[in-house]
Amino acid sequence: MYILQESLFSFEELQKIDSKERLPIFFSALDLRPYARELRNPSPRGADGHCRQGILRALLAAPLENIDTFTGLARRLEFDLRFRYQCGLRLDLPAPSISTLSRVFAELTRKSLAKQLFEDLVAQCQEAGIIAGTHVAIDSAAIHAYEKKEPKRKSELTGNANWGAKFDSFGNKVKWFGYKLHLAVDAKSELPMALQVTPAHVNDGDEGPVLIALAAAKSKAKFFMLDAGYDQMKNYEAARNVKAQAVIPLNPRNEKEPPAGITRKGTPCCSMGFPMTYWGQEKTHLKFRCPHATGQVDCPLGMAACSSSNYGMVVKINSQMDLRRYALPHRESRGWKELYNKRTSVERCNSRMKTYLTADQLHVWGIQKVTTYQYLNAIVLLASALAIAKQRVQNAA
Repeated sequence: MYILQESLFSFEELQKIDSKERLPIFFSALDLRPYARELRNPSPRGADGHCRQGILRALLAAPLENIDTFTGLARRLEFDLRFRYQCGLRLDLPAPSISTLSRVFAELTRKSLAKQLFEDLVAQCQEAGIIAGTHVAIDSAAIHAYEKKEPKRKSELTGNANWGAKFDSFGNKVKWFGYKLHLAVDAKSELPMALQVTPAHVNDGDEGPVLIALAAAKSKAKFFMLDAGYDQMKNYEAARNVKAQAVIPLNPRNEKEPPAGITRKGTPCCSMGFPMTYWGQEKTHLKFRCPHATGQVDCPLGMAACSSSNYGMVVKINSQMDLRRYALPHRESRGWKELYNKRTSVERCNSRMKTYLTADQLHVWGIQKVTTYQYLNAIVLLASALAIAKQRVQNAA
């Protein structure tokens, strides 16, 4: 049974606010002055031009207002004086041109300022208690390219858009030309903590260790939830290296014959061949008890055949022997299933970026500019959470 869970700091809450009131609330959480200074022309010659902070505001307002092109943004700034004023641009000057907006965006990309702003906002959300960072979900989403489609061999030489394929929730194989947006999302707030963009042909499992390391560098993560596409030993090892646990279902394509007396999911069997009962963990060891003693089966030999104790036979397995097969907590336990269910947080985050924002409406090309574009969309989610939290505090005062 699937239950629609509402995030702690709902992005949809900001969406319900009228557009005229939404932007001031949104911008109240952003101090863009340090980043705008990096965008100014250092040369003393020439006209002052448009306020770089105002243009940066406009570039961030664009995804929030579902504007996906520089042309659409320039027109909105030209004809909507309220919008231009709320972005902090002067009304006695012409609106920024398409080329001006494009140049500032290119400068954002060249100086990695969008990434810097994203990292700073993640830190602010953590300080405000919005992002917990102890439970992190990781997944990727398909992003369709703006570039002209090319053969796969030619695309691989450019390092930009390429052909990708994956199975949807119904088991159908879906192909697209473009990129993959890889996200590490805080399961509590459903907000992005780390972001990577790759060509579409890159395997999800290859990006898992990168995202695990990025998320762990910002918080004391305890669990990483990933789908079966990440069922590779390097992802389990990456989680262990940061003193966390990877919660990943086994992928049948990677499955080998389990050791004798062990089920596919890592449960030992008793002498009669019945799967034993999981009975918790002791540090890195999984504890299992006789299934007859726990009432799971009615063994014809009872407990006496395996153990003279009234407690029944006990088996302990060191999970470090095989990080993939012996999960902590055990794969068939309620705790493991509850942890894995938190993975849907990254799916909802991906959905917001592609449905409510403009993550999948590219009108820039090249992996560097596409990455900046995705950072701007992720920044909108973080700034929205900070703005809504700030407004709630003000309303409660």
